[in-house]
Amino acid sequence: QRFRRRGRKSQQAAMSRMGGPQVHVMNQKVERETGRKAQLSNIQAGKAVAEIIRTTLGPRSMLKMLLDPMGGIVMTNDGNSILREVDVAHPAAKSMIELSRAQEEEVGDGTTSVIVLAGEFLAQAEPLLSRQIHPTVICNGYLKALDDCVKTLNEAAVPLDLNDRDLMVKLIESCTGTKFIARFSKVMVDLALEAVNTVAIDDGGRKEVDIKRYAKVEKIPGGDIEDCRVLKGVMMDKDVIHAKMRRRIEKPRILLLDCTLEYKKGESQTSIELTDEKAWELLLEQEEIAIKEMCNDIIAAKPDLVITEKGVSDLAQHYLQKANISVLRRVRKTDNNRVARATGATIVHRTSEIQEKDIGKGCGLFEVQKIGDTYFTWIVDCDAPKACSIVLRGASKDVLNEIERNLGDAMNCVRTIIMDPRLVPGGGAIEMTLAQKLIEQSKLQEPVIAGAYKAAGTSLEVISRTLLENCGADIIRVQTQLRAKHAGGANPTWGIDGEKGVLADMTEIGVWEPVVVKLQTIKTAVESASMLLRIDEIVSGTHKREKKKAAPPPQQGEGEGGDGGD
Repeated sequence: QRFRRRGRKSQQAAMSRMGGPQVHVMNQKVERETGRKAQLSNIQAGKAVAEIIRTTLGPRSMLKMLLDPMGGIVMTNDGNSILREVDVAHPAAKSMIELSRAQEEEVGDGTTSVIVLAGEFLAQAEPLLSRQIHPTVICNGYLKALDDCVKTLNEAAVPLDLNDRDLMVKLIESCTGTKFIARFSKVMVDLALEAVNTVAIDDGGRKEVDIKRYAKVEKIPGGDIEDCRVLKGVMMDKDVIHAKMRRRIEKPRILLLDCTLEYKKGESQTSIELTDEKAWELLLEQEEIAIKEMCNDIIAAKPDLVITEKGVSDLAQHYLQKANISVLRRVRKTDNNRVARATGATIVHRTSEIQEKDIGKGCGLFEVQKIGDTYFTWIVDCDAPKACSIVLRGASKDVLNEIERNLGDAMNCVRTIIMDPRLVPGGGAIEMTLAQKLIEQSKLQEPVIAGAYKAAGTSLEVISRTLLENCGADIIRVQTQLRAKHAGGANPTWGIDGEKGVLADMTEIGVWEPVVVKLQTIKTAVESASMLLRIDEIVSGTHKREKKKAAPPPQQGEGEGGDGGD
């Protein structure tokens, strides 16, 4: 009996060591995917996102039409704009969508390629996982391949002379050629070049190109796409505040304010107790004196145009109109900053501090025009504007929105190339060069990571394959011809002519891309694919459920009860 008891004890100890009866630590309501299942689920999600926008790559790309939650329509082939509108539930798909946003913010182009590449890196990892290769090993192979890609890209990059306008135009055309505006490419390229050159500042070797703040796109429906232009100055949808103020002034002296031209009210609620009515008149008089002082300060500086971000009272309006000064009020802060950059004025915070050097004299013409139903203020013909407005005209709102997105990409492309003036051939040529190099070098890698290293090389071929798919060419035949061309590192500039679906030398057809865009695309794709492969557990549904509010007690019954008591 003692032996039996001892045996039972050791059995219990063994059970507790091996896990014994299952102990539930995590909430049972959450969904969990672990191990291989989680990895495959992530790979499927990545492939699904890549499939959505695969058809929007290249010059023969399709457009997507999306209905946003507000009921508006988005028609675009810009990877970032499409994925921004798509509502996904899978966490891995969400992180893929973040990639295109990062790409958009960083370099402004290649938002579609980065998703297609990341999807392909994940797809190529699937057979490796099924051969029981550990995800960390695959990631190591991918990251080693990435290092070699970056080296090769830097070696293959060709320097660009920023003063060579023809090559710059070709470069931007290869960016806009895949977009909706390809037909008006000439107009858009000129707009992008002019806008960015206006905004660019080279301050003793420090380059600054702030498109977001100082190159504002103004969309006016109607007119013709050929009417789009970059203004040497700023345009706003404002009108002067008094009918008798001048609406056209040549060589105006411009004063910018960000204070109100009215009596200052208390921040919080103020109550004043007056005992006799004379005091009330005195109070009003004080207000008038304060406003008159402000106006006298302004008039002393002899400006022709005053622009303020805040309100202007009727009395101030009257004084300024008498002094023949035009006034614009409630202008956006961003617009005010742009006017300051364009005309050389300084924004003044208090009227008593106005000095001669704060007045902007760099503007050639101030004019208020009516286009359609709206009045627009033009502050144009500036001497050396460092800010500009781009006026876009087009048939409808949807067309204008798409032109704005495409123009944004073109401007980002110019900005990128000004920051780092090096080029690589486009049209899938550089990807094929990298792919061949990686497949060749995979034989020299450590046997553990060789498979993943080679898979990274194979993945890069997806760009030229997708270009061929989208223009309906014979994919296998042309892709094999391209591989043969690139064999042994020969013909690095040969790629796919996306229009015709045949092989072409990129130097001849002039398809070039900034090296920064390619570097960013490959880095982002590899790093995100590595991150997603490392995930071995997905727990969804961990957020707390909101407690339902207790229903209020029925009031009707109380009322009836009260009546009964009566």
